[in-house]
Amino acid sequence: MSFKFYFSNYFIFVYLEHFNIKEIEDFAKDVSIRYGVKAVPVTFDAVKYNTHKAFYNKLSPKPDGVLCVFGYLGDNIKAIQDFTEAERIIDVNYKGAVLILNIVAHDFMQRKSGWIAAISSVAGDRGRQSNFIYGSAKGGLSVYLSGLRNLLCKHNVQVLTIKPGFVNTKMTRGMDLPKKLMAEPEDVAEDIIKAWKKKKDVLYTKWIWRYIMLIIIHIPERIFKKLSL
Repeated sequence: MSFKFYFSNYFIFVYLEHFNIKEIEDFAKDVSIRYGVKAVPVTFDAVKYNTHKAFYNKLSPKPDGVLCVFGYLGDNIKAIQDFTEAERIIDVNYKGAVLILNIVAHDFMQRKSGWIAAISSVAGDRGRQSNFIYGSAKGGLSVYLSGLRNLLCKHNVQVLTIKPGFVNTKMTRGMDLPKKLMAEPEDVAEDIIKAWKKKKDVLYTKWIWRYIMLIIIHIPERIFKKLSL
């Protein structure tokens, strides 16, 4: 299930596997009071593709900007054997995001204004044995956003690709990950705002991931396939 948050004509599309609607409504009220903006949670299903257009058409007013936050890591080993798990990873991380953003992009293109930001992942920069199904979906999303940016820049629309590394969320809970590379959600949010204001095309957060992935993608394949990453 996903949520649209409306903040003074900016929308945030968020994928939530499990959610408490009362907690989300309370959060929206807190945002409204704390920051003096209108914040309204509205549900829609990211993987019910035939509902996306009607959902967007009903929004009033239409957004000036959209942040898409979809992420389902899943179980890579299970996904190799289980079609349903593989399909879910692909549908959430790629297909659902692309289809709703296509609708947004078309609207912004006609209006010749707006901005789109979407959460991809450093996992999409190179396939690794630990999460290559998730990584391939995020990699596909990164390529999509790159092409979308190339198209929409001619229509005065900004497209930001966000590539987080390890972030301290439910997705990474229980994993044995290096603490120095772990980012807090609040820090990622600040990085996104800074990148958006500077009209950047691609954001790595933490910043060091740009250089980590630069090294990883340049490791020769004959060496890389022997590594356990």
